[in-house]
Amino acid sequence: MTTVQTQTAMSQSEKLNSVVTNSAKIQSPSSSFKRWGRKHPFVRYGLPMISLTVLGALGLGHLLQGSKDIAKVKDDKEWEIIETRKALSRTGPVDAYKPKKISLEEELKALQEKVDINNYEYKKIPRPSEGKSG
Repeated sequence: MTTVQTQTAMSQSEKLNSVVTNSAKIQSPSSSFKRWGRKHPFVRYGLPMISLTVLGALGLGHLLQGSKDIAKVKDDKEWEIIETRKALSRTGPVDAYKPKKISLEEELKALQEKVDINNYEYKKIPRPSEGKSG
């Protein structure tokens, strides 16, 4: 063999070696990840689950706090409107509703006058099956 032939053969073998090493480099990250799952299952299963749980709880807490803040601002605005429309005293609005003082006996007499429990008539309530066919 001549030196030119040996150089071309060596360059071809170097190309093959570089292709083999490149393919090994491409395959190694996936195989190492598979090894993580086999050697350390917590990294593959536990860590994602715990991180999703914690991040989900923090996200929901943030959303709930935002809705509470909005409700507080709304209540404050409503209270300001009430204060500006009515003059408030310590017990409530001035000239507010003042109920009459009524005793229970008076209420009972009023109800007995409205309803006569001795005079009544029977009314038949139709059954669901009778109401549809009749």
